[in-house]
Amino acid sequence: MSKLVVTGGAGFIGSHVVDRLIELGHQVIVIDNLLLGKKSFINKKAKFVKADIRDFRKIKKYFSGAEAIFHLAADPRLPISIEDPVTTHEINVTGTINVLEAARKCGVKKVIFSSSCAVYADTDILPINESSSTSPLSPYGLHKLMGEQYCRLYSSLFGLETVCLRYFNVFGPRKLATGSYPMVIPIFLNQRLKGKSLTVVGDGTATRDYVYVTDVAKANVLAWQSKVKDGSPINIGSGVQTSVNDIAKLIGGQKINLPPRVGEMKKIQADNTKAKQLLDWKPTVKLEDGIKDLKKEWGVE
Repeated sequence: MSKLVVTGGAGFIGSHVVDRLIELGHQVIVIDNLLLGKKSFINKKAKFVKADIRDFRKIKKYFSGAEAIFHLAADPRLPISIEDPVTTHEINVTGTINVLEAARKCGVKKVIFSSSCAVYADTDILPINESSSTSPLSPYGLHKLMGEQYCRLYSSLFGLETVCLRYFNVFGPRKLATGSYPMVIPIFLNQRLKGKSLTVVGDGTATRDYVYVTDVAKANVLAWQSKVKDGSPINIGSGVQTSVNDIAKLIGGQKINLPPRVGEMKKIQADNTKAKQLLDWKPTVKLEDGIKDLKKEWGVE
């Protein structure tokens, strides 16, 4: 049994990572300020510490004796990063430096950093692999790219093992239609539940690569157990692109179109070859099956 820390462990993805680690028999400390996370998401077998990653002194004492840190705490709301780049920078960049520095000073062996496909440039060359151009369209994407670069620096300068997981569009239970930057699936489910039209941004041809949250949790565990330790980025995606119109068809209901949003990529599809090779990871839950289960959960069949 290992002592592990999960920052952002009350959030959508973080809480699933905690669940997976608890299932494997580990001792888990959750650090979350509940800005976007929910206490009800936290596994009852985990120790919960209400703290902000911007508070270095407070989080550092909980890192002592930990074998690894799973760093998921962030403000992932892309539009908010455009509206308030200063505050989101403090959370996403300064907070990440605090986690890395606390890990270094406490002798933690490895940090698994949750990054994002938002680090990439908008491109028509698909699928996107880890050597594709990184030219973020939003402060959030830039924050994640800077976090990756700090991970690599801490590995090369201080010998702290790090690995960066670039999540594509994560979906599944606990992803809400409100609160943190919502994705199209829970928005559509909520609208369908209320008998409203599905609000399609733009013409609906924009694509995303959807990966189920339990598969992402497994990727985190495999990244911790892997030999990757130099801050290398690894795509965590399904390898399949799906349009907003396709999602609307799977959920059902009438559509209305809204103006397109700024700061977002038009087409997204992951090349997950590196994850398969370095982590022995592959997605197991298909989009259609995941949405079918979510429709049952939401009661919108």
